[in-house]
Amino acid sequence: MWLLVGLGNPGDEYAGTRHNIGFQVVDELLRRIGAGAPRSKFGALVVEGQLLGERVIFCKPQEFMNVSGQAVARVAQFWKAPLAHTVVIHDDLDVPFGRLKLGTGGGAGGHNGLRSIIADAGGPDFIRIRVGIDRPPANWRGVDYVLAAFSGAERRELATVIADAADAAESIVGKGLTAAMNQFNQKKTKPEKP
Repeated sequence: MWLLVGLGNPGDEYAGTRHNIGFQVVDELLRRIGAGAPRSKFGALVVEGQLLGERVIFCKPQEFMNVSGQAVARVAQFWKAPLAHTVVIHDDLDVPFGRLKLGTGGGAGGHNGLRSIIADAGGPDFIRIRVGIDRPPANWRGVDYVLAAFSGAERRELATVIADAADAAESIVGKGLTAAMNQFNQKKTKPEKP
């Protein structure tokens, strides 16, 4: 049993923002398995499905980022999903755009969604897929940057970044975290500038 959580904020005004990339990755995984429409349960949109022969609960918390851990905790408790098999997909300011960093444990790193999950879902020892969104420009506040839409240049690469993050989630479920880390932590999804 696996619990795959994509972080984001509910509502059309947040769709397509940097902070919602976790939602977009879960949507890509659901598209790949041909899943039906999610159902609303425990403050989240939830789909039960199979991924590489494993039972998976796909979860998109709908109670806003800073309290998303409450929905994650309720979903995990209901389906008895262990923390060690919980994968949280989220944006990360400290990772360059187009890069992924996979790992487990650690702090929140200033991310309110992670802080909420650590507080409400049983601690920090869940798996993370950190999807790089890069640091904001000098004249931007972090909160404004994460709640803004991707730039035109980023949007041209976004489908590849989302596909890579979905591939990473599949690799974790199918091969385990260590193999997935070896495959994705060094992979450059963004083309190098000449």
